[in-house]
Amino acid sequence: MLCALSGEVPEEPVVSRKTGTVFEKRLILKYIQENGKEPGTEEELDPEDLLDVKTSRVVRPRPPNFTSLPSLLKAFQDEWDALVLEAYNTREQLSRTREELATALYQHDAAVRVIARLTKERDEARDALSKITVAPSAGGASNGDAMAVDNEGLPEGLVEHVNEVQQQLTQRRREKRPAPENWATPDEVSAFQQTGHTDLSVSQASSLDVESEYAVIGGLDGKTDIYSIQGNTVERSLDIGEPVTCTVWTGSKVILGTSKGSVKVLDSGSEVASFHVHAGAVTGLTVHPGGRILASVGVDKSFVFYDLETLQQVSRGYTDAALTSCAFHPDGHFLAAGTQAGDINVFQTKDGVKVVNFHLGAPVQALVFSENGYWFAATGKGQQTVTIFDLRKEGDAAKAKELQTGDAQSLAWDRTGQYLATVGSTGVTVQMYLKKAKAWSEPLRTSVPGTAIRWGTDAKSLVTVNKEGVVSVLKESA
Repeated sequence: MLCALSGEVPEEPVVSRKTGTVFEKRLILKYIQENGKEPGTEEELDPEDLLDVKTSRVVRPRPPNFTSLPSLLKAFQDEWDALVLEAYNTREQLSRTREELATALYQHDAAVRVIARLTKERDEARDALSKITVAPSAGGASNGDAMAVDNEGLPEGLVEHVNEVQQQLTQRRREKRPAPENWATPDEVSAFQQTGHTDLSVSQASSLDVESEYAVIGGLDGKTDIYSIQGNTVERSLDIGEPVTCTVWTGSKVILGTSKGSVKVLDSGSEVASFHVHAGAVTGLTVHPGGRILASVGVDKSFVFYDLETLQQVSRGYTDAALTSCAFHPDGHFLAAGTQAGDINVFQTKDGVKVVNFHLGAPVQALVFSENGYWFAATGKGQQTVTIFDLRKEGDAAKAKELQTGDAQSLAWDRTGQYLATVGSTGVTVQMYLKKAKAWSEPLRTSVPGTAIRWGTDAKSLVTVNKEGVVSVLKESA
């Protein structure tokens, strides 16, 4: 009897009840366990269908090829040859695998070198663009280091808009209207204290702006939060995808500048426009008093104007230094831009022509106009003071006042021009100008640190945010 599976004499033979076929018991049990059927058929087979065959125990004879020394030696030689051939095939396959791995590593290394070279060329191009200068013409400015560039002017329709807004707002200012009756008094401001603080999803807060009872906070982690001042809660979180460096809120539109040179316009939480016109980080955003024109500045030494109605770029101008901050004049006919060189350049909005320059002495960190129309405040990196400049004067005479505020990273003037708020690593201060006495006083100084600050409705509160993404509200406690 021979096993139907191995073809050899079985040591423990069994026979199938269904077909009468003889099998080695251990082999057929394994086959049934794996397949559940009888070999060579489609019939199901269970271990119960196997019958043991009783045979006498006999010594299996040795195969004929192992009955003599020469045959044993030949068998050993055959086994050795098989092992040698298998080892050769294994070494050959290993050699091919090593060659393929070496080729893959070489290609990866080449790709990394190409990427590194392209990245270096891109960074060098950006750096060269940020340092580009244009030689002045023979009849140009007397300052040989100044850039002589014909900046683009606004389209005719927007020029008319700028003129109309300027005329209206200038006329209102000449009327010398008193502050609104419900505006915060000096006593109320001096009573401000931290009444609430909230941790945001923004972990590296860099900018803040307030609209009505809501604030928008942008962060270098690419996130932006919409915060309810009254409810002291985060209403919505947005993922911008790029580090946010500056923020402004006008009407229903939230506008963000990023470190990658993008200016993104969001309306009701959805992105409606995205501009990538700066070769480097956007460092400042400001909206024209008429609400239709947006200005952005960047480290590429350019300032750009956009039409918020058509969502189009409309003009562009250049300076001779990287720009760090910007602000529109309350009447809208001037744009002031701070530079890394420590200057503050004032341009005409209509045609981008520089009309005056003020020197701060340190890289400009923040600047803001007073509602009186002839003052603006600025602070520089590393300075412990805020300088008040007078647009009507030139040179050193233009510095009307230096306020000892400590480190100030952000400034905010209220809409009446009475209160100037500052915030930095040393805390929040409010500087107040007494018009009748023509003197400055300090009604508030707290130790609440921050990177950005804005006034709330009717100057009844101050909203600040620090680098860790904690927003704080300062107001008179109930």
